Amino acid sequence: MVKKRPRRGTTRVPQKLKVKIGKLELENPVILASGTAGFGREIREFLDIERLGAIVTKTITLHKKEGNPPPRVVEAPWGLLNSIGLANGGIKDFMFEQVPFLESLRIPVIASISGDILDEFIKLAEEVSRVGCVRAIEVNLSCPNVIHKGTRLPLLAQDRTAVEKIVSTLRKTTEKTLIPKLSPNVTDIKEIAKAAEGAGCDAVSLVNTYPAMLVDIHTMRPRLGNVCGGLSGPCIKPLALKCVWDVHSAIDVPVIGMGGIMDADDAIEFILCGSSAVQVGTANFVNPSASLGILEGIEQYMAKKGIADIMDLVGAAKA
Repeated sequence: MVKKRPRRGTTRVPQKLKVKIGKLELENPVILASGTAGFGREIREFLDIERLGAIVTKTITLHKKEGNPPPRVVEAPWGLLNSIGLANGGIKDFMFEQVPFLESLRIPVIASISGDILDEFIKLAEEVSRVGCVRAIEVNLSCPNVIHKGTRLPLLAQDRTAVEKIVSTLRKTTEKTLIPKLSPNVTDIKEIAKAAEGAGCDAVSLVNTYPAMLVDIHTMRPRLGNVCGGLSGPCIKPLALKCVWDVHSAIDVPVIGMGGIMDADDAIEFILCGSSAVQVGTANFVNPSASLGILEGIEQYMAKKGIADIMDLVGAAKA
């Protein structure tokens, strides 16, 4: 039987979307971010999670946290302002209530952890490392809505010494892929990223939210119960892109970028600036199926440009 030749213009470049971050292998670079509608059973009603690269859990602490006083979330111009305060049931709740659901997923799980002192980080890393479906640990050093003990600065990610100590200790504690999540609220994020790399991390996630506030002119009071919170969404994208651009050129380990990614064009910008993978957060509140649209848009962009391997796009933007 003679095979028919494909019609001119109908051939499609096969695309390789797989990325590797430490020991973590992803089928594609789109990840559901921690602390958003991207985590939880509910979102399965809106999209096929298992088509994505990975999912990041809501940040887990050693003990239960009630979080900050309400209101905790308010809509900001071109973004979202939140002050959740890492509310969660603690590690025991995670192990008994969340792990069974996570084990049912056929994609890698990245466990997000946070502690007030080094010993808490160690215990959390030990516990989540025992969970088979947890393929990587994102170390949240940059939540702007909590107060940490044992550091001379408000955020752990602002203290280079603290970052080095936590990452180097956790590197000895776990063999899982280790990804510190950094804050943009520093003088030079490159130096913090270099410290994390030197301490043995496999990648860095950036950026977390920016500190911000809103005031209700009628009540003359802050709109958040905690006064200030973390600003996310489209308004921070140019700032986050600059951080990714700077860090990508300063370190050799992969960068996972986030901050205002609402569609495929946003994600591609992050990849061009140096992100090996991207996390989608605030967009999930607007459109729970946004991540799939982003993945499909990346595929379409690669086909249009004739790009076979996603890694050829990473850091391809030139000054």
